[in-house]
Amino acid sequence: MPQMGESIFEGTITKWLKKTGDKVQRDEPLFEISTDKVDAEIPAPASGVLQEIKVSEGNTVQVNTVVGVIGDGGGASATPAKAAAPTSTPAPAAVAPASPKKETPAPPPAASAPSDEEDSDVRSSPLVRKLAREHDVDLAKLSGTGTGGRVTKQDVLDFVEHRTAAPVPAPASRQPSAPAPAAIPGDLVPMSQMRKIIAQRMIESRRTSAHVHCMFEVDMTRIVNLRNKLKNGFEQRHGARLTFMPFFVRAAIIALQQYPIVNGSLEGDSVRYHKNVNAGIAVALDWGLIVPVLKNAGELNFLGLQRGITDLGERARSKKLTPTDIEGSTFTITNPGQFGAVFGLPIINQPNVAILGVGGITKQPMVITDKDGADSIAIRSVVHLTLGYDHRIIDGALADQFMLVVKKSLENWGEEVG
Repeated sequence: MPQMGESIFEGTITKWLKKTGDKVQRDEPLFEISTDKVDAEIPAPASGVLQEIKVSEGNTVQVNTVVGVIGDGGGASATPAKAAAPTSTPAPAAVAPASPKKETPAPPPAASAPSDEEDSDVRSSPLVRKLAREHDVDLAKLSGTGTGGRVTKQDVLDFVEHRTAAPVPAPASRQPSAPAPAAIPGDLVPMSQMRKIIAQRMIESRRTSAHVHCMFEVDMTRIVNLRNKLKNGFEQRHGARLTFMPFFVRAAIIALQQYPIVNGSLEGDSVRYHKNVNAGIAVALDWGLIVPVLKNAGELNFLGLQRGITDLGERARSKKLTPTDIEGSTFTITNPGQFGAVFGLPIINQPNVAILGVGGITKQPMVITDKDGADSIAIRSVVHLTLGYDHRIIDGALADQFMLVVKKSLENWGEEVG
């Protein structure tokens, strides 16, 4: 059981991705775990055969507990490869090599696989490196679109697609986990570890903060037209889709800089005013909800925001987040509108004192007043934004002033998109 963070002492094995007798490759996803902070997919520390599963699914064990054994198939131990450079997913000693029963050399690594030295300077996850080896891609030649230049899975797939002029599907082992099968009416199904944690934290937040919500209607026509005009070129230049989320994050950052108490937190009877804006971006998963954090978001330009948001979302859905990726948020943004909701009344993500809910962007008739004061009716792209805030330290007037800045920033967008 890997050590996923200093404050994590145990984990639950939620799924074995291999069964006893299966061959495994180093860095190949081996099993999934759930902790009180994050769900993660754990890679194999060595190549060989999974000889024994010592801890079955659903069981919780302390970190550093041996949960399985990898050997060479004949009883000899599989020699773990030299530790790779640090990546977003730790390369833990999750599975112990089997005790050797005879002098049998460990199988050599595949000739086509690049050595650790070759990719140690490239920021990427073990899964990305394995995908690169499978498609004979030199990671050093790719320009990473992830945070800090990290090479992502999509970077590799895009490179292969452009090289072959044909879409290349991801390997089966990289497909996102399928949602749990629907329960049959009458069944009693235990809650998952993640679901238990979400339930606990939502109840705690309701009991902790005095929740109040305000909602603003925002004309997004200018941004919708801008995105439609630039999205193809943006993706070609930067290798990342142009989404609406960085527009909302940037507008929130501008407002947070003017009203820093909304970016604060309560510590007893005192208010902590945070130096940086660490934006929590809620990501809906097939198996729950998680809020990875875009650190120092106020220091990023628009392209940096888009790359950071894309990277966090990708790693959340592929279970590659680490505990540090979901810690330290100072303000949270959630987007129920992606599923068609007009607006939502989100619960505050503790210890934040506010959360911004983004509704769906829809076309609606609006009264437009020109510079001469004449009114007309026009079809506009409209979004409803909701601010959930803690009334213990934020009053309604301040919340409305904060939202007015967000509204004006979006409706009068003038920042370079890239």
